[in-house]
Amino acid sequence: MNHRRTGSGAPDTRAFRRSGGVRLHGRPAKNSTRAERAYPLIEHTLGVLALVAHFRPEDELLRVAALLHDIGHLPLSHTLEGVAGLDHHAIGVQLVQSDPIRPVLEQHGISPEAVATALGGSAHSPLTNRSGLLNLDHLDSYVRSGRAAGRLDADPAALLGRLGLEDSAVSADPETAASLVDLICAEARLHTSWDNVGPASVVRRLARQLLDSTPLAPARLARMTDPQLWTAFDSCAVTQAESTMVRYKLHRLKVEAGSAPPDRSGWTFSLRKIYSSAPLVEGQRIEVAAPEPAAELNALRALPTTFRVWWS
Repeated sequence: MNHRRTGSGAPDTRAFRRSGGVRLHGRPAKNSTRAERAYPLIEHTLGVLALVAHFRPEDELLRVAALLHDIGHLPLSHTLEGVAGLDHHAIGVQLVQSDPIRPVLEQHGISPEAVATALGGSAHSPLTNRSGLLNLDHLDSYVRSGRAAGRLDADPAALLGRLGLEDSAVSADPETAASLVDLICAEARLHTSWDNVGPASVVRRLARQLLDSTPLAPARLARMTDPQLWTAFDSCAVTQAESTMVRYKLHRLKVEAGSAPPDRSGWTFSLRKIYSSAPLVEGQRIEVAAPEPAAELNALRALPTTFRVWWS
């Protein structure tokens, strides 16, 4: 797809522009590292588009899918995934096939159903494959987060030059694959740390309380931007106090591995999953071609996924 057509269609819809008001990793934090990593979702979206254009320059449908792959994200991106059954993948597919995006796609001769299929997580899609191998969506996220946190030891453009696609998965030479594994492991450790678990668990509690105590429908919450969600928390008598706490008194939030016993204060929070999709190494599975990085990824299984969280 040429730039004129890309710029004149779906990106100009309100549904797409909303991604500028949603931040990946967008939770309150007690340190600047987490705050710096919380970049607008639209930056990630355009990054994935650039990767698709680089690896599959003639695949117009995949470019459109890249632009729309995260359009269904909830406010604060992954933080609220699953609350009230909300699923950003399902929401995104519905949005692609509805107004105002559907007529824009059809105007440019693009089938909304074909885009929805491309977003379905097929094992053969380099964009969103769910085969357990590294796809372009996750590649952009790992590299972008790693650079924002000062963990990336290579220029992104130079890194890109050492990558390829094999069987719809990212493939790299052994040294580059090891660098990617370092980023993947660091991200997983961050997701199981205080910086993610504590604030995310509170925000999920607030979202459930907001839905239970107000007429707000889950579908309406799903379409809010981050500022709109915080305004809703601050406007609700049930959530107002803890909304203030999570933004201004995070030093009082405590986290430890394990479930909250009934005789102790706090609540139990469980991570939905730990992301550990591996790159191929010169076209081969990492466990065959690079046992040491493969062992590092395998060690992620020992990370805790259930936590007790409480206010001190």
